Amino acid sequence: MTGPGPAVAAVRVAVRRDLGQLSGGRGATRPGLPDDGTVLVACSGGADSLALLSATVFETRRSRLRVVGVTVDHGLQEASAAHATHVVEQMASLGVDETATVRVTVDPGPRGVEAGAREARYAALGQLADHFGAGAVLLGHTLDDQAETVLLGLTRGSGGRSIAGMRRWFRRDDVLFTRPLLGLTRGDTESACRAEGIGWWEDPHNSDPRFVRARIRHTVLPVLERELGPGVAAALARTAEAVRADVDELDDLADTWLRDHRGRLATTELEVLGDALRLRVLREAAVEAGSPASELSRQHVLAVDKLVAGYRGQRWIDLPGPVRAVREGTVLRFEPGARG
Repeated sequence: MTGPGPAVAAVRVAVRRDLGQLSGGRGATRPGLPDDGTVLVACSGGADSLALLSATVFETRRSRLRVVGVTVDHGLQEASAAHATHVVEQMASLGVDETATVRVTVDPGPRGVEAGAREARYAALGQLADHFGAGAVLLGHTLDDQAETVLLGLTRGSGGRSIAGMRRWFRRDDVLFTRPLLGLTRGDTESACRAEGIGWWEDPHNSDPRFVRARIRHTVLPVLERELGPGVAAALARTAEAVRADVDELDDLADTWLRDHRGRLATTELEVLGDALRLRVLREAAVEAGSPASELSRQHVLAVDKLVAGYRGQRWIDLPGPVRAVREGTVLRFEPGARG
């Protein structure tokens, strides 16, 4: 009797590890998923998410965990509704306990269609997680996606936070999202689908040169691999993992500082902090005040820092949100800004 094949086994092991860490059992690092709970698996119909869904169904077959397959229709392509219906049928054929589909409206905003679609998708997944009482939402991002994210961060020059790439797990509006496949490649998920006879959809946006990520995937990374040798994607992913530890440590220190000071930002106390921690505190305070983390750049934070460490009498700095950072005497505060 033969096993499932190396790629299928690798995906299943990755999912088993994440579910184990979520369950609160032995070795758990992020407990919060009861034995009879529900997990959502976001599925676009691509190889990554279908391999993830199939493995999740397999790994929960002898447990009381419910698996809900969810697909989000962004309405950005012709026949997107028909595609969503096909994905729902495919999810059901893979043995999920329940399926769901939701159509969202994408607001491109100042950061473009890709960012608008991502924001709409996460908001919809969070709402569905709340509806189903899910303890976690599983996402199908891979090592290749991580490498692309690191390169995007490098081009934006936005510091360690961007170079740290995607987090393996994170909370958004009290919903836990996790990425079990960050250690596997896109080739692994495609091989897993082939081995299981699962056909997948190739999103045309992933090869559309109008989108930066598509250009990185099909032009930039292949050039780097050709000129620098194989393994560039894996090296970028390792860099993200290494930087992430530093970023998380600074985040924890900033959160502790803000909590200990109850959100009161005295410039005399901020000035004595090291630059790295002070900038992180200012960023976290701005985000708490309503400035979107995805739009708040390092340049914004450096501008706020001039109200503290480089003070020359200026009174305020306007931030995305809109939020305004205002200095009054020796106190820095954040308030709603003027809408343009």
